[in-house]
Amino acid sequence: MAVLGVDVGGTTVKMRVTDGRSVFAEWREPTPFGDPAALADLVARAVARHPVEAAGLVVPGIVDERAGRCVKAVNLGWDDVPVRDLVSARLDVPLAFGQDVRAGALAEARTGAAAGASGPVLFAPVGTGFATALVVRGEVLDAGPWAGEVGQIRLPGGRRVEEVASASGLARRAGAPDAAAVAARVRDGVPAAVEAWDECVRALAEPIAWATAVAGCATVVVGGGLAEAGALLLDPLAREVAHRLGALRAPAIVQARHGDRAAVVGATLLALR
Repeated sequence: MAVLGVDVGGTTVKMRVTDGRSVFAEWREPTPFGDPAALADLVARAVARHPVEAAGLVVPGIVDERAGRCVKAVNLGWDDVPVRDLVSARLDVPLAFGQDVRAGALAEARTGAAAGASGPVLFAPVGTGFATALVVRGEVLDAGPWAGEVGQIRLPGGRRVEEVASASGLARRAGAPDAAAVAARVRDGVPAAVEAWDECVRALAEPIAWATAVAGCATVVVGGGLAEAGALLLDPLAREVAHRLGALRAPAIVQARHGDRAAVVGATLLALR
């Protein structure tokens, strides 16, 4: 059974055709900002080009998966968009619909860095924005559209978490073209980059520590573009989380195995269901 997975990001739409064992095609297209109808056209063309038996579509932001709606996605310019209906109307195959972070959590729990992990798992991708998803006994916690949007929480001083703790926010504050450039400057000891990096790590540690304390997370999988920095991010993040937890058990903090493909892999898993 071949399926199509589609992950709509703020910059690119990732697509993958697979049967769950082999990947037959994988590519990226520019995201049609603010135009859900153009997205429907994009998915319809992909299904016409690659015959599949089902498709899975995941989108960012505040997503009501049961209603098939994107309540709000700032990075896409969407407000209360009936995405599932718009896209499925253009297809002649079943469409599974979900939120990108929860789909990524499913991928990492089933076939990624948290496969076989004991205890609750927190998936925390750090990309254009920052959100989390909780996996309990191998299933992503379904707590409605508002769950996991920790990037929207205000820090002391008024800034939202993802203004400080996201790849885009980090690059902006460090005056760099992207987060990879900031990481390179941190390795070179550039003071402005080091300051921005350290502030980002501290801001990430705060919600991760609270989620760990509340849910008893044994593993935290860090994904998204910023996780590509590896130990430069994960080692100080582990120290900051452990410091905040005090006598509580600190979780293992690991890098996502699927990298920035976690959500599109999760989209294929939803389609295979």
